[in-house]
Amino acid sequence: MAGNRDQELRELLAADRAATTERIAGLSRDLEAIVEAARLVATDDEHDPEGSTIAFERSQTTVFLEDARKHLADLDDALVRLLAGEYGRCELCGNPIAPERLMARPTTHRCIHCAT
Repeated sequence: MAGNRDQELRELLAADRAATTERIAGLSRDLEAIVEAARLVATDDEHDPEGSTIAFERSQTTVFLEDARKHLADLDDALVRLLAGEYGRCELCGNPIAPERLMARPTTHRCIHCAT
C-alpha cells in the first residue's frame, strides 16, 4: 500500500513540476514582452496614463514568476525527500503527515496539527 501511495505522490509531484516549469516559461516570456514593449515605447510611468498599467503588469508578472520559482524549488525538495525516504514526516513533531494532506499539499513539511 505504501508503495502505491509513494508512486501516486511521485506522479503528482512530477505532474505539478511539469506544469510549474511550463508556467515559469510562460511568465518569463510575458515578462520579456512587457519589458520589451516598455523599452520600445519609452514611456514615462509617472506621466503616461498607460505607464502605471505597464509598471503594474511588470511588477505583478515578476511576483508571479518568483512564486512559481519558489514552488518549483519546493517540489524539487519534496521529490528529494520522497526518494530519500524522508517524505511524509512532520519536520516539527516527527509524526507522519496524513496521506490526505500530502495529496492536497504535496510540498508540505508539517502535519495538520503543527501547521495550525
